[in-house]
Amino acid sequence: MADDVEFLPGDGPASGISITLTAGTLQAIRERVGKRGVSTYLERAAQRQIEWDNLDELIADFEKVHGPADPAAVAVKRARLAGDAPGQGAAA
Repeated sequence: MADDVEFLPGDGPASGISITLTAGTLQAIRERVGKRGVSTYLERAAQRQIEWDNLDELIADFEKVHGPADPAAVAVKRARLAGDAPGQGAAA
C-alpha cells in the first residue's frame, strides 16, 4: 500500500498486521463472534474508537472557544437522549 494515499477509517484495501491481546480479551471476542469473526470485530471496534477520539477532539476545541459545558444543561440533554425527560415516558 502506498504511504502517500490517505484513506478514511473503513475505506481502502485490507492490510494484515500482527497484534497482541490478553487471553481473556481474545476469548471474550471469540465467544461473541467465533474464530473467523475476530478481524471484523476488531476493525469495527477500532473504527468506533476513532469516532470517539474525533468527538473528544471536537469537544476540546469547542471548550477552548466557549468554555466548559454547563453540567445542568448536559444532564437535561442526556435525559432527553435516554428518553427520561418529562413528557417522554410511555403513553398511558
